[in-house]
Amino acid sequence: MNQDLKNNYLWWNEAAPLHATSAFYDVEGFLKGKSTLHVIEQELLGDIHGKELLHLQCHFGMDTLSLARLGAKVTGVDFSDEAIKIAKSLQDQLGLDAQFVCSNVYDLQHNLTGQYDIVYTSYGVLCWLNDLPGWAKIINHFLKPGGLFLIVEGHPLAGVFDSKDGQIYIADTYFYDPTPYTDMSDGTYAVPDAMKKHTTTDEWAHSISEIMQALWSAGLKITSFEEYPYSFYEKFPGMMEQNEDGGWVFKDKKLQLPMMFSLTARKEANS
Repeated sequence: MNQDLKNNYLWWNEAAPLHATSAFYDVEGFLKGKSTLHVIEQELLGDIHGKELLHLQCHFGMDTLSLARLGAKVTGVDFSDEAIKIAKSLQDQLGLDAQFVCSNVYDLQHNLTGQYDIVYTSYGVLCWLNDLPGWAKIINHFLKPGGLFLIVEGHPLAGVFDSKDGQIYIADTYFYDPTPYTDMSDGTYAVPDAMKKHTTTDEWAHSISEIMQALWSAGLKITSFEEYPYSFYEKFPGMMEQNEDGGWVFKDKKLQLPMMFSLTARKEANS
């Protein structure tokens, strides 16, 4: 285990079983057929029936299994032992074409073989990574020539800001700092009132230019980039409302921030 990620490993191992029983994740609804995928990723992925898909940082597998329900042959990867145990339990109940591997992203070449038509990752993944060039090299390694990479993620500019009493203020850096931002809180985003033993997380900011440069340097060709003025959770409590599509937007229409982004890239066909 990379010592820089040890706090996060302990935090996520404790969070996984809490999340699996939370109303936030609604595992019962998922087992009855509810998909956890949003329209953004479904449209960008297109028809994935029969495709081999690698899902990085999959947590306890609900998105992975939702992708399998669409006909993909999916491999989900996460570094949390507890999350992978839960993912495998869900897979046993559903019997879909999916498998799960417990591995740190950076060690994945030692724990998984083969290449994939698609590598996918989404929603709250980049802040847990301290080495984007290394991450991008892993993506390139596991993509087949001509393969597609897709990320849908919170926009790093929105991540700079927080709010209090209806006012937005600058709370974090936009640019990468090798020294992590350390957070300490008892609960999690899904279970705020949980009293956890492991409360410390280490997180890193990554700018859009850093993300793109890491992928370019790894040999991937960026094919699309889109920014969205909404998120799928209420990032600024009390200042936002849901639109007809379920996205959270500012009540004050004069306030506009890119809240999420999507990016696709391809590995050269002759690589």
